Amino acid sequence: MAPAHRTTAFLLCLLGLLLCLSVAHAQAPEAKLSYFDNLPIRLFFFDDTTTVIYHDIIKGDVYVSQDEGKNWELANGVPPGHASMVFEHPFDNRYAFILTKGKTHYRTEDRGKNWRSFDMPISPAFAPQPLSFHSDPTKYGYILYQGTVCEQKGWVSLCHDETYYTKQAFADTPTKLLDDTSRCQFAHSSKDFKHDANQDLIYCVAFDTSATSQGHALSSSRLFSSSDFFKTQKVEDLGIGKNARGVVAFAIVSKFAVVALKDLAPGNDGEMLLYVTVNTKDWAKAQFPHASSARLRENAYTVVESSTHSLAIDVLLQDLSAIGTLFMSNSNGTYFVESLKDTNRNEVGFVDYENLYGVDGVGMANVVANAQDVEGRRAAKQLRTMITFDDGGSWSPIRAPTTDSEGKRVPCDTADLSACSLHLHSVTAPHNFGRIFSSPAPGFVMGVGSIGPYLKPYEESDTFLSDDAGLSWKMIRPDAHKYEFGDQGSILVVVNDEEGVDTLRYSTNMGNDWKSFNFGIKLRARVLLTVPDSTSQKFILLGQIARKDQKAGLGHFAVVFLDFASTRSRQCGESDFEKWYARSSKSECIMGHKQWYKRRKPGADCYVGHKFEDPVEHDEHCPCVDSDYECDYNYVRHDSECVPVGPEPIEAGVCTGNPDQTYMGSSGYRLVPGNTCNQAAGVRKDAPIPKKCSQAAPPAGNVVHQTFQFPATIVQHGYFRESTTILVRLSDHSIWQSSNEGYTWTQLPGERFLAFYLHSYSNDRAYLITSTTKFYYTTDTGRSWHALEAPSVPNSFGAQVLQFHPQSDNLLWVGNVDCAGMGQNCHAAAHFSRDNGRNWKDVEKYVRNCAWARDADLKIDATQILCESYKNKEGNQRFFQDNPLQLVSGTNYFQKQTKLFDQVVGFAKFSEYLVVAEYLPERQSLDLQVSLDGRTFSEGKFPPNMNPETHAYTILESSTDSVFLHMTMSEPPRPYWGVILKSNWNGTYYGVSIDNVNRDERGFVDFEKMIGLDGIALINVVSNPHDAAVSGRKSLQSRITHNDGGSWKPLPPPKTDSGGRPYACSSVNCALHVHGYTERFDPRATYSSPSVVGLIMAVGNVGETLAPYHESDTFLSRDAGFTWEEVHKDAHLWEFGDSGSILVMANDEEPTDHVLFSTNEGLDWREYKFTNEKIRVKTIVTVPSDTSRRFILMGNHPSSSSSVAVHIDFSSLTLIQCVLNTEDPGNDDFELWSPSEERSERCLFGRQTLYHRRVRDKNCVVGTQPKLEEKVVKKCACIASDFECEFNHYKNEAGECVLVSGTTPLPDDNSCKDDEDYWYERTAYRKIPYSSCEDGERPDRGLRHLCPGIRAHGPLFWWFIVMIPFMFTALVAYWYYRRMGLARGTIRLPGDSRPSYGSDAGIISTLASVPWFLFGLASIAWEHIAERLERLPVGFRTQRGYRDLPVDPDAQILRFEDED
Repeated sequence: MAPAHRTTAFLLCLLGLLLCLSVAHAQAPEAKLSYFDNLPIRLFFFDDTTTVIYHDIIKGDVYVSQDEGKNWELANGVPPGHASMVFEHPFDNRYAFILTKGKTHYRTEDRGKNWRSFDMPISPAFAPQPLSFHSDPTKYGYILYQGTVCEQKGWVSLCHDETYYTKQAFADTPTKLLDDTSRCQFAHSSKDFKHDANQDLIYCVAFDTSATSQGHALSSSRLFSSSDFFKTQKVEDLGIGKNARGVVAFAIVSKFAVVALKDLAPGNDGEMLLYVTVNTKDWAKAQFPHASSARLRENAYTVVESSTHSLAIDVLLQDLSAIGTLFMSNSNGTYFVESLKDTNRNEVGFVDYENLYGVDGVGMANVVANAQDVEGRRAAKQLRTMITFDDGGSWSPIRAPTTDSEGKRVPCDTADLSACSLHLHSVTAPHNFGRIFSSPAPGFVMGVGSIGPYLKPYEESDTFLSDDAGLSWKMIRPDAHKYEFGDQGSILVVVNDEEGVDTLRYSTNMGNDWKSFNFGIKLRARVLLTVPDSTSQKFILLGQIARKDQKAGLGHFAVVFLDFASTRSRQCGESDFEKWYARSSKSECIMGHKQWYKRRKPGADCYVGHKFEDPVEHDEHCPCVDSDYECDYNYVRHDSECVPVGPEPIEAGVCTGNPDQTYMGSSGYRLVPGNTCNQAAGVRKDAPIPKKCSQAAPPAGNVVHQTFQFPATIVQHGYFRESTTILVRLSDHSIWQSSNEGYTWTQLPGERFLAFYLHSYSNDRAYLITSTTKFYYTTDTGRSWHALEAPSVPNSFGAQVLQFHPQSDNLLWVGNVDCAGMGQNCHAAAHFSRDNGRNWKDVEKYVRNCAWARDADLKIDATQILCESYKNKEGNQRFFQDNPLQLVSGTNYFQKQTKLFDQVVGFAKFSEYLVVAEYLPERQSLDLQVSLDGRTFSEGKFPPNMNPETHAYTILESSTDSVFLHMTMSEPPRPYWGVILKSNWNGTYYGVSIDNVNRDERGFVDFEKMIGLDGIALINVVSNPHDAAVSGRKSLQSRITHNDGGSWKPLPPPKTDSGGRPYACSSVNCALHVHGYTERFDPRATYSSPSVVGLIMAVGNVGETLAPYHESDTFLSRDAGFTWEEVHKDAHLWEFGDSGSILVMANDEEPTDHVLFSTNEGLDWREYKFTNEKIRVKTIVTVPSDTSRRFILMGNHPSSSSSVAVHIDFSSLTLIQCVLNTEDPGNDDFELWSPSEERSERCLFGRQTLYHRRVRDKNCVVGTQPKLEEKVVKKCACIASDFECEFNHYKNEAGECVLVSGTTPLPDDNSCKDDEDYWYERTAYRKIPYSSCEDGERPDRGLRHLCPGIRAHGPLFWWFIVMIPFMFTALVAYWYYRRMGLARGTIRLPGDSRPSYGSDAGIISTLASVPWFLFGLASIAWEHIAERLERLPVGFRTQRGYRDLPVDPDAQILRFEDED
């Protein structure tokens, strides 16, 4: 080669080498180290700036970096060691605030360059967010400050919170806003919560200072609002008036404002209520689909990350398992549906759920796959990750990649999602600051997890990436890593999170290739972050330096500033970008639009730039489809259709009276608020449609009706509780449904239905049973029905097919097995499900009946199942004769079985009692066994000659701490009657309440308790038992008790009939007698109503005995049966409506064409004709709560056996709303009433109680407004009616309790229960358990005796005994106090970290009214002792879920055993 050529070649090679070296140098990231002594409590960027704040709470210092973490300085102007909290302004990135523990604080208005002090009158409150900011750009200086002030009074420190406001970001003098607050917030404090309320509207959760007697009680906590900084204020009544109290928290979540309050009504067991508004004007209660299992309890629900069109709440359903259920709301946040079951939570309420940033409708959650074992056995959780692409409408496992990071196939079949899917660690175990999975980088999602059936521990996990918002994934690195997105996803950075490293890895092509970078120091990564919008190429890595690697004089923690700007030299051009759609094709449209972003192509070697410019979301409107619409006002969803709840309200003058005239009315649909679909290109469902005026709501004062002819006879009907939906089953095996109280009807799926069951505990669940293994269920009061497979066909042995549990998803199914043809091994088998019938497991074979042991009042093991099971399990069960029926109990869902009894006749649950009829073959007799805990039983003891071994018996209802039992005393072929026996409090000792009570051949008894007033019952007795035994004809007389069966009296007759004429019978033997339970066509047609306290209606007559039904008239009592009046001649069916403001009757003796109705409780009756062809009315029904003005008559035409349903609507009779004003009771529409009015006995059960009821002649609508609870005016002195006869005693003709001949009284009880000073010898009387009387007559007490041991020492001895523990505790507490440095102003219970009624997580008590050393530190000492005791192997504490059952002094024979 010529020299010139060689020279040229050499120069070209040299130039190429230099170029390569230049490029190599350009690709190296930059790193710089800074050292700190402690980890930060907060590390954050000012939004859209390069300024970073590092808050070292241990030293009390704040460090500021103005260049994304490259250089750091202490906050200029803030004294070292004073910073307690740091808050950035969420709407103005110039401002931040440092709060100290004192009254002098600091702010910056130049992004941390300089800080200036400001003073407040009080120190900041112990709240996570003591500052609240205004979102209006013109009012960024509006800030609310919550502080705590304490006043020392002697040795007691009284503390409360106050809220101040500033209009110039504390540059002005702050002004007090309100006292006694626990949370204040601007209504305009979220950019998503859009409304037209006053710009200065403020909400405050505060104590009602007018309720001085309540102090800081929860009942005085309310939500206040003001638009003039509380110069004037109002109480937000949330649409429920005075009941809007007990407010626990207020929060603004997305576009919703949410208030949480505690239901303070008696017996609600801490249930929480949520009220939601989207416009600050209209509040509505959040309705959950199955209230029994989804009851919100304090600290047991979490409002999780929500979209702008749906509110998401996770509810804890088990006390100890930290397993929840996720619910999603409709567009206004009021109606919730179950979205995902068995969600994973941790002990502090964080939920494994996160929406992907910037992608509507996509979210990820972890569920507990072995929820049953976790709840039943306390097993370790096995987690699975689920993903949704339609905002929680459906969930599916995440499809795992087929290969790992090295290209090797994963060790399972990824097509089998149940055994091989991707699972990721989530919110409950965070390993970085900020969001878990995603960032504003469009479509990029990263996570740490594992592939397989369940999620592996974090240390055994790997790192995964999705670049299409979760649709597909790839493993990018083995082992767990921290990760972060930069430059809109064009650069990805990961660092090992399992061990100390000095190298990180990064990718510039969406994770296809990874490069390593050594940043110069070995550390254990703690935080990796960048600017919040992921548009920068600079990152911060915070790590802990191992002791062996630390350098003298430098901190234990290092911040590594990382700059990747030099790794790429070219900024992307337009050709380097592509359009990326945000969701899968099957769910690409959500809320009426498609979403897409412009993002860099994977192979483009360039950087995006455009720092602090968020990715722009683009929308393409989709054609409207059915899912874009929801039901309009006055309509409800049934399956896929919206049906009216009744006649449509229209404006006056639209219809002029011509029934054929039409008007333009609602189609029943409206576009979901916020939906942007294109109606012109798709379905238009909200267009008004022409309707006949006859379908519109009538003018005020009118009544309307609608008639529906069924194709067959009605054989079963039932309303969903607290709903307007009713189901009807016909004799042709079809089922029909009406969602509007019978206004319209639709037939359910064309199957042959044998029965339907309404869930016993869940108001909106029902089940349709077919003749096959298929059954249908609804969880939304019939809006939709779904088919599932049962484990067997329904049983034909008479057992209830489905049994229900207070936890709504728990079901028991009893079906036929091997019963085809004349199967030799035909038997009934029981199965259980914990997921509402989706999966079933075996319980027991050859059973006659199985049921859950737990009941609404029987608070025992939630996993316990009781089965009547045959001992010998072979052969055909139909032909069993000498096969003992055992009672077997199984805990842990029948996995741990215990035989309770060798042979039983049956068992029953009611109230808080479990009653078993045990058969003793050696004596050929029955024993009655009673339990309150499902494990230990007590034998029932009866008076002589009244043992169940020789008599049939019926267990009656009870709600007053006693069992009522009817024991048949007559023998066939004579007509049946018997004696009612009443037990002591635990159901073990029975005494006679009254003789000769009527029953029929089916075992039903003329016994009925009044609804709403405990202890009042009506019965019919056989007045001629001796004659009836011979003639076979019973003469009946009615009796009533007002003291729970302690004494019975005849019903007093009215003086005149409904026409004002005196009765022919006027002797002292004349009384009112009414027909009872044994004669009813519909057992649900009760005398009384839960909505009208004291009102009773009945059919009967005035005379010496009860006349035949067709010779009877209709009577009414307004005072719980103390006085009566005849309201109409002839026997009538009746129903109560609108809490008694309307009564409806229909003739029950012959076909009729009209009903009678009254708006003044029977003073006047009007007639409404509903047909030209008379029908025989069989029953009148309305909603179970009796709060509606719509009724359904069910009957048939005399010429046809097919049933007719007539819907009669009295809603327009009056439109005036009844007013209830407890502050001015004389000027409202209600009165206070007591059952003791106009009687000599002023008290019932030892107390005088007042009830609110509508004034009789007020013509107004009560509606569904909350009823006030009864008001106990005073406790009363004991009188004779507060006592009943003791065991083995009966009342003689003189009304005295005497000992039954040949028996002995119970022994005296000297146990001195309840720490009483004295015990008394037994007498012939005992106090009625339900009575709360005090002092007065005490015939139950004999001679008084001093309790041993208590009075044996003088007062000085006991003073020392009491004070020594307090003194010792004080010394221990003082030492602990000095040692731990706990001295501070307010007094808190150990473990509390938040103030009283703080937002977000419930109530944390702050105590300021007891001495510090007596309570605050004494409780610390106790906590230490309790922790030690919890580790002891003995059962020191009572197990949760079990009733503490003390040994009754009466029950010497109880067989109690120690708890496990």
